Amino acid sequence: MLERPGARLAYEVTGDGPAVVFVHGFGLDRRMWDPQADHLAARFRVVRYDCRGFGASGPVDPAVPYTHAGDLLALLDHLAIGDAALVGLSFGGRVVLQAALAAPARARGLVLLDAVLDGVPWDPESAAGVDEVARQVRAGGIPAARQAWLAHPLFAAARRRPGLASRLAAMVAEYPGQHWLGQDPHQRALPEPIDALEQVTVPTLVVVGDQDVPGFREMSAVLARRIPGAQYRVITGAGHMVNLEQPAAVNDLLNRFLAGLPPSRTGAPAAPPRRPGDESCSR
Repeated sequence: MLERPGARLAYEVTGDGPAVVFVHGFGLDRRMWDPQADHLAARFRVVRYDCRGFGASGPVDPAVPYTHAGDLLALLDHLAIGDAALVGLSFGGRVVLQAALAAPARARGLVLLDAVLDGVPWDPESAAGVDEVARQVRAGGIPAARQAWLAHPLFAAARRRPGLASRLAAMVAEYPGQHWLGQDPHQRALPEPIDALEQVTVPTLVVVGDQDVPGFREMSAVLARRIPGAQYRVITGAGHMVNLEQPAAVNDLLNRFLAGLPPSRTGAPAAPPRRPGDESCSR
């Protein structure tokens, strides 16, 4: 556990070598990266953690503002990691993108899997699914909202795989749900990532499943089009949970992308520059 003001971060480190940090999707936790961690730990220092308010990191103090990007960078400092390849899916993609924009020197590379890009509209069916979660919160509280989230179109392809559906349900069952109750004091990232994509300076790989919902396919297309030099790959036979639905294909892409990154610096900066909001936003 990394103790931070207002919360704690549960994390796990396996392997040795250049650091690769994985950030999970909304309502999930670090267990979603099991296929990638097991695959990469022989050659990399694999770091995965539960974001503030998710999984084993547990509930947050709603009175303490923070940013998820600030938490990620604080974890790098705690582990004495100077720079790392940052990998995120969906919500986690937004987190790693914000971190790379806030502190470019800390990101050796960026992998965005079916990533959220605020400013690109959600497709109507997916937006309606989010509205349904909100209705279920009001009607039946967090347990009802968890079931509505698992029924969201984002997980349609995963639901066709019983074993995967059970794994997702086990993670969502441990999500505290404070975001759904309006108890999340997360601060907005400035600038908004959609307004700063051309400022991304690190090698970037954008990946999306061909069966993901239309809104997220468009988000990935925008990311690939506007991030300078970004690689773009569409994985056949995968929906939103691309790393769990097609783990071998994702692992192969990670192998090739990580092998092409510049050498990693060792150790954390002696005195990393303060980022706006660090005084109140770190955990």
